[in-house]
Amino acid sequence: MSSTQPHHAGSGPSADRLDQEPVGELVQRASQQLTELVRGELRLAQAEMKEKGKRYGKGGGLFGGAGVVGFLMAQALVATVIAALAVALPVWAAGLIVTAVLGMIAAVMVMSGKKQVDQAAPPTPEQTVENVKADVAEIKESAHR
Repeated sequence: MSSTQPHHAGSGPSADRLDQEPVGELVQRASQQLTELVRGELRLAQAEMKEKGKRYGKGGGLFGGAGVVGFLMAQALVATVIAALAVALPVWAAGLIVTAVLGMIAAVMVMSGKKQVDQAAPPTPEQTVENVKADVAEIKESAHR
């Protein structure tokens, strides 16, 4: 026969402590710890989002600056093309040719954009609306059975 007592579930120091604390206190403490944990996670998320917001702001500003510089570069390129054509033609004719080419490019872009917008109209999710109508009809039908 062994001199050691068999280990029963619910015995030991932690079980004694649980037996001494009322369930209400345990629930209250768990609730408080959960609340503290959630608040801590929310503070961490807030700090993380603030940092990401700063980075997005800086990135957006840099993209905006790049857009302005790119626009200035395009203007310089147009001036260069006009100057190159002005070698063989009068300056006014070179400017008129470049303006006409840019106008044609703009017209093609407008027509392509209009075609895309027309294909997207109307701005409602038609397939989703049809699916929801079908779902509602099916629910109504199964409710009447």
